[in-house]
Amino acid sequence: MGTFCSVIKFENLQELKRLCHWGPIIALGVIAICSTMAMIDSVLWYWPLHTTGGSVNFIMLINWTVMILYNYFNAMFVGPGFVPLGWKPDTMYLQYCKVCQAYKAPRSHHCRKCNRCVMKMDHHCPWINNCCGYQNHASFTLFLLLAPLGCIHAAFIFVMTMYTQLYHRMKIILRNKTSIESWIEEKAKDRIQYYQLDEVFVFPYDMGSRWRNFKQVFTWSGVPEGDGLEWPVREGCHQYSLTIEQLKQKADKRVRSVRYKVIEDYSGACCPLNKGIKTFFTSPCTEEPRIQLQKGEFILATRGLRYWLYGDKIIDDSFIEGVSRIRGWFPRKCVEKCPCDAETDQAPEGEKKNR
Repeated sequence: MGTFCSVIKFENLQELKRLCHWGPIIALGVIAICSTMAMIDSVLWYWPLHTTGGSVNFIMLINWTVMILYNYFNAMFVGPGFVPLGWKPDTMYLQYCKVCQAYKAPRSHHCRKCNRCVMKMDHHCPWINNCCGYQNHASFTLFLLLAPLGCIHAAFIFVMTMYTQLYHRMKIILRNKTSIESWIEEKAKDRIQYYQLDEVFVFPYDMGSRWRNFKQVFTWSGVPEGDGLEWPVREGCHQYSLTIEQLKQKADKRVRSVRYKVIEDYSGACCPLNKGIKTFFTSPCTEEPRIQLQKGEFILATRGLRYWLYGDKIIDDSFIEGVSRIRGWFPRKCVEKCPCDAETDQAPEGEKKNR
Protein backbone atom coordinates (compact mmCIF):
# COMPACT_ATOMS: atom_id res chain seq x y z
CA MET A 1 0.00 0.00 0.00
CA GLY A 2 1.35 3.33 -1.07
CA THR A 3 0.33 5.03 2.15
CA PHE A 4 2.71 2.97 4.22
CA CYS A 5 5.56 3.57 1.82
CA SER A 6 5.17 7.32 1.81
CA VAL A 7 6.88 9.68 4.20
CA ILE A 8 5.03 12.29 6.18
CA LYS A 9 5.93 15.63 4.67
CA PHE A 10 5.49 19.02 6.30
CA GLU A 11 4.88 21.99 4.06
CA ASN A 12 6.43 24.14 6.78
CA LEU A 13 6.69 24.30 10.53
CA GLN A 14 3.46 26.29 10.64
CA GLU A 15 1.63 22.98 10.10
CA LEU A 16 2.49 22.07 13.71
CA LYS A 17 -0.07 24.61 14.90
CA ARG A 18 -2.76 22.15 13.74
CA LEU A 19 -2.06 20.29 16.98
CA CYS A 20 -3.27 23.29 18.98
CA HIS A 21 -6.94 22.53 18.51
CA TRP A 22 -9.50 20.69 20.63
CA GLY A 23 -9.91 17.93 18.01
CA PRO A 24 -6.30 16.67 17.86
CA ILE A 25 -5.84 17.23 21.61
CA ILE A 26 -8.81 14.99 22.44
CA ALA A 27 -8.02 12.42 19.74
CA LEU A 28 -4.35 12.08 20.71
CA GLY A 29 -5.26 12.05 24.40
CA VAL A 30 -7.66 9.16 23.91
CA ILE A 31 -5.10 7.25 21.83
CA ALA A 32 -2.38 7.81 24.43
CA ILE A 33 -4.55 6.83 27.40
CA CYS A 34 -6.05 3.72 25.77
CA SER A 35 -2.69 2.51 24.42
CA THR A 36 -0.83 3.12 27.67
CA MET A 37 -3.46 1.49 29.89
CA ALA A 38 -3.79 -1.49 27.54
CA MET A 39 -0.02 -2.06 27.59
CA ILE A 40 0.20 -1.72 31.37
CA ASP A 41 -2.79 -4.00 31.98
CA SER A 42 -1.49 -6.50 29.46
CA VAL A 43 1.93 -6.75 31.10
CA LEU A 44 1.09 -6.43 34.78
CA TRP A 45 -2.28 -8.15 35.10
CA TYR A 46 -3.43 -10.12 32.10
CA TRP A 47 -0.62 -11.59 30.03
CA PRO A 48 2.97 -11.50 31.40
CA LEU A 49 5.58 -10.22 28.98
CA HIS A 50 7.96 -13.15 29.49
CA THR A 51 5.47 -15.60 27.92
CA THR A 52 5.24 -16.16 24.17
CA GLY A 53 1.60 -15.16 24.02
CA GLY A 54 2.28 -12.09 26.15
CA SER A 55 5.10 -10.98 23.86
CA VAL A 56 2.98 -11.42 20.74
CA ASN A 57 0.09 -9.58 22.38
CA PHE A 58 2.38 -6.71 23.42
CA ILE A 59 3.89 -6.41 19.94
CA MET A 60 0.37 -6.28 18.47
CA LEU A 61 -0.55 -3.45 20.84
CA ILE A 62 2.52 -1.48 19.80
CA ASN A 63 1.75 -2.21 16.15
CA TRP A 64 -1.82 -0.88 16.51
CA THR A 65 -0.55 2.30 18.15
CA VAL A 66 2.16 2.91 15.55
CA MET A 67 -0.17 2.36 12.59
CA ILE A 68 -2.95 4.47 14.09
CA LEU A 69 -0.61 7.37 14.83
CA TYR A 70 1.12 7.10 11.46
CA ASN A 71 -2.12 7.36 9.51
CA TYR A 72 -3.48 10.03 11.84
CA PHE A 73 -0.47 12.31 11.42
CA ASN A 74 -0.32 11.50 7.72
CA ALA A 75 -3.93 12.62 7.32
CA MET A 76 -3.29 15.73 9.41
CA PHE A 77 0.04 17.01 8.07
CA VAL A 78 0.13 15.74 4.49
CA GLY A 79 -3.31 17.22 4.09
CA PRO A 80 -5.79 16.86 1.24
CA GLY A 81 -3.88 18.81 -1.39
CA PHE A 82 -4.93 22.28 -2.48
CA VAL A 83 -5.61 23.69 -5.91
CA PRO A 84 -2.57 25.85 -6.81
CA LEU A 85 -3.18 29.54 -6.34
CA GLY A 86 -3.73 31.29 -9.67
CA TRP A 87 -4.46 28.00 -11.46
CA LYS A 88 -6.02 28.85 -14.84
CA PRO A 89 -6.49 26.05 -17.41
CA ASP A 90 -9.27 25.86 -19.98
CA THR A 91 -11.90 27.86 -18.10
CA MET A 92 -14.94 27.15 -20.21
CA TYR A 93 -16.49 24.63 -17.82
CA LEU A 94 -14.86 25.68 -14.53
CA GLN A 95 -16.10 27.68 -11.58
CA TYR A 96 -14.13 30.65 -10.36
CA CYS A 97 -13.21 31.08 -6.67
CA LYS A 98 -13.09 34.71 -5.66
CA VAL A 99 -11.32 33.94 -2.37
CA CYS A 100 -8.46 31.96 -3.95
CA GLN A 101 -8.47 34.13 -7.07
CA ALA A 102 -8.27 30.96 -9.15
CA TYR A 103 -10.45 28.48 -10.95
CA LYS A 104 -11.76 25.39 -9.17
CA ALA A 105 -10.46 22.09 -10.50
CA PRO A 106 -12.97 19.30 -11.14
CA ARG A 107 -14.13 17.67 -7.86
CA SER A 108 -12.58 20.48 -5.81
CA HIS A 109 -14.45 22.68 -3.36
CA HIS A 110 -13.55 25.71 -1.30
CA CYS A 111 -13.15 25.09 2.44
CA ARG A 112 -13.98 28.04 4.64
CA LYS A 113 -11.92 26.59 7.51
CA CYS A 114 -8.78 26.06 5.45
CA ASN A 115 -9.53 29.12 3.31
CA ARG A 116 -8.35 27.20 0.21
CA CYS A 117 -9.83 25.20 -2.63
CA VAL A 118 -9.33 21.55 -1.73
CA MET A 119 -8.78 18.89 -4.38
CA LYS A 120 -11.43 16.12 -4.28
CA MET A 121 -12.72 17.54 -1.02
CA ASP A 122 -14.73 15.14 1.14
CA HIS A 123 -15.21 17.18 4.32
CA HIS A 124 -13.35 19.23 6.90
CA CYS A 125 -12.65 17.03 9.91
CA PRO A 126 -12.15 18.73 13.29
CA TRP A 127 -10.46 15.62 14.71
CA ILE A 128 -7.47 16.08 12.41
CA ASN A 129 -8.00 19.84 12.16
CA ASN A 130 -7.71 19.54 8.38
CA CYS A 131 -9.68 18.59 5.31
CA CYS A 132 -10.04 15.07 4.01
CA GLY A 133 -9.40 15.04 0.30
CA TYR A 134 -7.26 13.85 -2.60
CA GLN A 135 -3.92 13.20 -0.87
CA ASN A 136 -5.01 12.02 2.58
CA HIS A 137 -8.25 10.17 1.80
CA ALA A 138 -6.58 6.76 2.18
CA SER A 139 -4.73 7.70 5.38
CA PHE A 140 -7.88 9.11 6.96
CA THR A 141 -9.90 6.01 6.06
CA LEU A 142 -7.18 3.67 7.37
CA PHE A 143 -7.15 5.65 10.61
CA LEU A 144 -10.92 5.18 10.93
CA LEU A 145 -10.46 1.45 10.31
CA LEU A 146 -7.47 0.85 12.58
CA ALA A 147 -8.66 2.93 15.52
CA PRO A 148 -11.74 0.74 16.24
CA LEU A 149 -9.71 -2.44 15.76
CA GLY A 150 -7.12 -1.19 18.23
CA CYS A 151 -9.91 -0.21 20.63
CA ILE A 152 -11.43 -3.69 20.37
CA HIS A 153 -8.07 -5.25 21.25
CA ALA A 154 -7.62 -2.83 24.17
CA ALA A 155 -11.21 -3.44 25.35
CA PHE A 156 -10.59 -7.20 25.29
CA ILE A 157 -7.56 -6.71 27.53
CA PHE A 158 -9.50 -4.44 29.90
CA VAL A 159 -12.36 -6.95 30.14
CA MET A 160 -10.01 -9.90 30.73
CA THR A 161 -8.10 -7.88 33.33
CA MET A 162 -11.28 -7.02 35.21
CA TYR A 163 -12.52 -10.60 34.87
CA THR A 164 -9.33 -12.12 36.24
CA GLN A 165 -9.25 -9.61 39.11
CA LEU A 166 -12.93 -10.19 39.92
CA TYR A 167 -12.51 -13.96 39.69
CA HIS A 168 -9.52 -13.83 42.02
CA ARG A 169 -11.39 -11.51 44.42
CA MET A 170 -14.47 -13.73 44.64
CA LYS A 171 -12.31 -16.82 44.96
CA ILE A 172 -10.54 -15.55 48.08
CA ILE A 173 -13.76 -14.11 49.56
CA LEU A 174 -15.46 -17.51 49.31
CA ARG A 175 -12.51 -18.91 51.25
CA ASN A 176 -12.73 -16.07 53.78
CA LYS A 177 -9.27 -14.76 52.92
CA THR A 178 -7.66 -11.56 51.79
CA SER A 179 -4.96 -11.25 49.13
CA ILE A 180 -2.31 -10.90 51.84
CA GLU A 181 -3.63 -13.92 53.74
CA SER A 182 -3.55 -16.01 50.56
CA TRP A 183 0.07 -15.00 50.15
CA ILE A 184 0.81 -15.93 53.79
CA GLU A 185 -0.78 -19.34 53.26
CA GLU A 186 1.35 -19.96 50.17
CA LYS A 187 4.49 -18.99 52.08
CA ALA A 188 3.46 -21.30 54.91
CA LYS A 189 3.34 -24.25 52.52
CA ASP A 190 6.70 -23.21 51.09
CA ARG A 191 8.25 -22.94 54.56
CA ILE A 192 7.00 -26.37 55.62
CA GLN A 193 8.23 -27.97 52.40
CA TYR A 194 11.60 -26.19 52.54
CA TYR A 195 12.33 -27.30 56.10
CA GLN A 196 10.67 -30.71 55.59
CA LEU A 197 8.62 -30.20 58.73
CA ASP A 198 6.02 -32.63 60.00
CA GLU A 199 3.23 -30.07 60.32
CA VAL A 200 0.25 -28.78 58.36
CA PHE A 201 -0.87 -25.16 58.26
CA VAL A 202 -4.65 -24.79 58.47
CA PHE A 203 -6.09 -21.40 57.61
CA PRO A 204 -8.10 -20.54 60.73
CA TYR A 205 -10.81 -18.27 59.31
CA ASP A 206 -12.23 -20.51 56.59
CA MET A 207 -15.52 -21.64 58.11
CA GLY A 208 -15.80 -24.57 55.71
CA SER A 209 -18.89 -23.12 54.03
CA ARG A 210 -18.72 -20.74 51.09
CA TRP A 211 -22.04 -19.21 52.09
CA ARG A 212 -20.86 -18.47 55.66
CA ASN A 213 -17.63 -17.02 54.30
CA PHE A 214 -19.60 -14.92 51.81
CA LYS A 215 -21.86 -13.52 54.55
CA GLN A 216 -18.90 -12.22 56.53
CA VAL A 217 -18.26 -9.72 53.72
CA PHE A 218 -21.67 -9.14 52.13
CA THR A 219 -24.67 -8.42 54.34
CA TRP A 220 -28.13 -6.95 53.70
CA SER A 221 -27.27 -3.92 55.87
CA GLY A 222 -23.97 -3.32 54.08
CA VAL A 223 -22.12 -3.56 57.41
CA PRO A 224 -19.77 -6.57 57.63
CA GLU A 225 -20.19 -9.07 60.45
CA GLY A 226 -18.20 -8.81 63.65
CA ASP A 227 -16.16 -5.96 65.10
CA GLY A 228 -13.02 -6.43 62.98
CA LEU A 229 -10.93 -7.35 66.04
CA GLU A 230 -12.00 -10.89 66.85
CA TRP A 231 -13.10 -13.46 64.31
CA PRO A 232 -14.80 -16.86 64.44
CA VAL A 233 -12.29 -19.60 63.71
CA ARG A 234 -12.60 -23.20 62.62
CA GLU A 235 -12.24 -26.09 65.01
CA GLY A 236 -8.67 -26.82 66.07
CA CYS A 237 -7.49 -23.23 65.53
CA HIS A 238 -7.48 -20.12 67.69
CA GLN A 239 -7.36 -16.37 67.19
CA TYR A 240 -3.58 -16.29 66.85
CA SER A 241 -2.95 -19.22 64.52
CA LEU A 242 -2.28 -16.89 61.58
CA THR A 243 -0.10 -14.43 63.51
CA ILE A 244 2.02 -17.28 64.87
CA GLU A 245 2.65 -18.39 61.30
CA GLN A 246 3.58 -14.82 60.35
CA LEU A 247 6.18 -14.67 63.12
CA LYS A 248 7.67 -17.95 61.89
CA GLN A 249 7.84 -16.59 58.33
CA LYS A 250 9.56 -13.38 59.42
CA ALA A 251 12.20 -15.34 61.28
CA ASP A 252 12.61 -17.62 58.27
CA LYS A 253 12.94 -14.62 55.93
CA ARG A 254 15.91 -13.31 57.89
CA VAL A 255 17.61 -16.68 57.59
CA ARG A 256 16.87 -17.23 53.88
CA SER A 257 17.66 -13.74 52.63
CA VAL A 258 20.42 -13.49 49.99
CA ARG A 259 23.23 -10.96 49.87
CA TYR A 260 23.80 -9.10 46.59
CA LYS A 261 26.45 -6.65 45.46
CA VAL A 262 25.45 -3.61 43.41
CA ILE A 263 27.16 -3.58 39.99
CA GLU A 264 25.16 -0.73 38.37
CA ASP A 265 23.94 2.58 39.75
CA TYR A 266 20.18 2.98 40.08
CA SER A 267 18.47 6.32 40.60
CA GLY A 268 15.40 4.92 42.35
CA ALA A 269 13.07 5.70 39.42
CA CYS A 270 9.76 3.83 39.42
CA CYS A 271 10.07 2.77 35.77
CA PRO A 272 13.70 3.20 34.67
CA LEU A 273 14.14 3.46 30.91
CA ASN A 274 17.87 2.72 30.99
CA LYS A 275 17.48 -0.72 32.57
CA GLY A 276 15.78 -2.44 29.65
CA ILE A 277 12.27 -2.52 28.26
CA LYS A 278 11.27 -5.58 30.31
CA THR A 279 12.39 -3.94 33.54
CA PHE A 280 10.50 -0.79 32.53
CA PHE A 281 7.20 -2.53 31.81
CA THR A 282 7.35 -5.05 34.70
CA SER A 283 7.88 -2.49 37.45
CA PRO A 284 6.10 -3.74 40.61
CA CYS A 285 2.57 -2.36 40.78
CA THR A 286 2.78 -1.28 44.41
CA GLU A 287 3.24 1.82 46.52
CA GLU A 288 6.27 0.27 48.19
CA PRO A 289 9.35 2.47 47.69
CA ARG A 290 12.29 2.05 45.34
CA ILE A 291 15.75 2.51 46.76
CA GLN A 292 18.72 4.25 45.16
CA LEU A 293 21.77 2.09 44.57
CA GLN A 294 25.41 2.96 44.04
CA LYS A 295 27.98 0.61 42.65
CA GLY A 296 29.80 -1.28 45.39
CA GLU A 297 26.96 -1.27 47.94
CA PHE A 298 25.44 -4.46 49.37
CA ILE A 299 21.79 -5.49 49.50
CA LEU A 300 20.07 -8.20 51.49
CA ALA A 301 17.24 -9.40 49.22
CA THR A 302 14.22 -11.03 50.84
CA ARG A 303 11.86 -11.50 47.88
CA GLY A 304 11.66 -10.74 44.21
CA LEU A 305 10.07 -10.90 40.79
CA ARG A 306 11.54 -11.91 37.47
CA TYR A 307 13.19 -8.54 36.84
CA TRP A 308 12.96 -6.88 40.27
CA LEU A 309 14.12 -7.63 43.79
CA TYR A 310 13.01 -6.35 47.17
CA GLY A 311 15.44 -6.03 50.01
CA ASP A 312 17.32 -4.00 52.59
CA LYS A 313 20.39 -1.93 51.94
CA ILE A 314 23.25 -2.93 54.22
CA ILE A 315 24.56 0.36 55.57
CA ASP A 316 26.71 -0.71 58.51
CA ASP A 317 26.82 -3.18 61.36
CA SER A 318 23.87 -1.49 63.02
CA PHE A 319 21.69 -2.87 60.24
CA ILE A 320 22.02 -6.36 61.71
CA GLU A 321 20.51 -5.11 64.97
CA GLY A 322 17.71 -3.36 63.09
CA VAL A 323 18.84 0.13 64.03
CA SER A 324 19.45 1.49 60.56
CA ARG A 325 17.29 0.30 57.66
CA ILE A 326 16.57 1.33 54.07
CA ARG A 327 14.48 -1.06 52.05
CA GLY A 328 12.55 -1.17 48.78
CA TRP A 329 12.48 -2.48 45.21
CA PHE A 330 15.36 -2.32 42.74
CA PRO A 331 16.11 -3.84 39.28
CA ARG A 332 17.60 -7.31 39.35
CA LYS A 333 20.10 -6.44 36.60
CA CYS A 334 21.73 -3.84 38.87
CA VAL A 335 23.03 -6.48 41.30
CA GLU A 336 24.80 -9.79 41.35
CA LYS A 337 24.82 -12.46 44.01
CA CYS A 338 27.89 -12.32 46.21
CA PRO A 339 30.05 -15.34 45.31
CA CYS A 340 31.31 -15.54 48.88
CA ASP A 341 27.78 -16.45 50.03
CA ALA A 342 27.51 -19.50 47.80
CA GLU A 343 29.35 -21.76 50.25
CA THR A 344 28.02 -20.22 53.44
CA ASP A 345 24.44 -20.58 52.23
CA GLN A 346 24.75 -24.38 52.10
CA ALA A 347 25.56 -24.89 55.77
CA PRO A 348 22.53 -23.09 57.17
CA GLU A 349 20.36 -24.92 54.65
CA GLY A 350 21.49 -28.26 56.07
CA GLU A 351 20.91 -27.05 59.61
CA LYS A 352 17.44 -25.80 58.74
CA LYS A 353 16.38 -29.13 57.27
CA ASN A 354 17.55 -31.00 60.34
CA ARG A 355 15.61 -28.83 62.78
